[in-house]
Amino acid sequence: MPPISLLISAGEASGDMYAARLASALKRRANVAIFGMGGPQMRAAGVDIVTDYSEVSVVGITEILGRLPSLVRAMRRLVREAERRKPAFAILTDFPGFHLRLARKLKRRGIKNIYYICPQFWAWRPWRVRVVRRRFAQTLCIFPFEEKFYADAGVPVTFIGHPLVGAVHASVDREGFCLRHNLDPRRKIVTVLPGSRAAELRQHLPILREACRRIHCETPAQFVLAAAPRADVTSLSEGWPPEIHLKIVLGQTYNALAAADAAIVSSGTATVEAALLDVPMVVIYRVTALTALLAKPLVRTPYYSMVNLIAGKRAVPELIQNDLTPGRVSAEVLRLLHDPAARESLRRDLTQVRERLGPPGAIDRAADTILQLLRSRSNAQAAAFHGNAN
Repeated sequence: MPPISLLISAGEASGDMYAARLASALKRRANVAIFGMGGPQMRAAGVDIVTDYSEVSVVGITEILGRLPSLVRAMRRLVREAERRKPAFAILTDFPGFHLRLARKLKRRGIKNIYYICPQFWAWRPWRVRVVRRRFAQTLCIFPFEEKFYADAGVPVTFIGHPLVGAVHASVDREGFCLRHNLDPRRKIVTVLPGSRAAELRQHLPILREACRRIHCETPAQFVLAAAPRADVTSLSEGWPPEIHLKIVLGQTYNALAAADAAIVSSGTATVEAALLDVPMVVIYRVTALTALLAKPLVRTPYYSMVNLIAGKRAVPELIQNDLTPGRVSAEVLRLLHDPAARESLRRDLTQVRERLGPPGAIDRAADTILQLLRSRSNAQAAAFHGNAN
């Protein structure tokens, strides 16, 4: 029999990682041919990438306007390929601004949608959950409190746990990392994760450069900037004060975090990775003033960082928008570096966060759920065929 066609789509780096792992799990279990939108990790997992997520990856309400032509092209390409290949399911990973529209177009063409990594509508624009109910045959959520939110809205939902649990490990210890990058393990190390999108870097890096200078004036620390494998090292290294000992490492985020005494982390998936590695952190994020103004009425949670949302309290310092200043960043990092009680309190909260993320094996549970849906679909088609034959 020919392989079963599936569409998998991811719109940014973390989604590319989650979707790649799911694609690999599905390929191990069944004869499937997977195509869609993604990046290097999905390519490495054997997914036929018909459009690269770099064409659509954008953050912020106002920033989207400049990328509309690319977004439209990517959407048309995916729909055209779906019409040609007729996938059994479209598995869409987070990225709701794009994927909710794609789901509508695919459903009109008779393709059933599965939401893998549900959008965080419980945090902002909760009314959009009604759109998910209309356009998706199944959703897979990764946080325990999401299951009730989606189920109460009438959405078919399964809690699979967080895909990063059991998958986040450093490949070298602190001594090995320092030896590899000419760092002194006896001195403090501050790891900086400024974000991966161009808009994030524009907003964050000028503030972080000055914050690190201030930290260095108080404590002669070493600074490690952890970036994605394809990041532009030249642009990342520009503008740093000459007195700062900065190392830029590509594709070694887990090692850089595990070696850190404290970390400055852009809000997003990286905060969960830092929590799993038990790293004291300060969470940061800033968008343009207009985007912040437009988004403020839509936010429905008291916290912005995923770690604090899971903890249900301010477990880690979060400096968002106007609170993100060099002085605030440096003060919070210095507190974590020099106050043992603050570090231990934060780490106790991180332990609770890890416990709430569920057991390892989320990717396998997602793959098993999707294969069960495929079997149900095949059985229904077989029953319909026999009914027509009779």
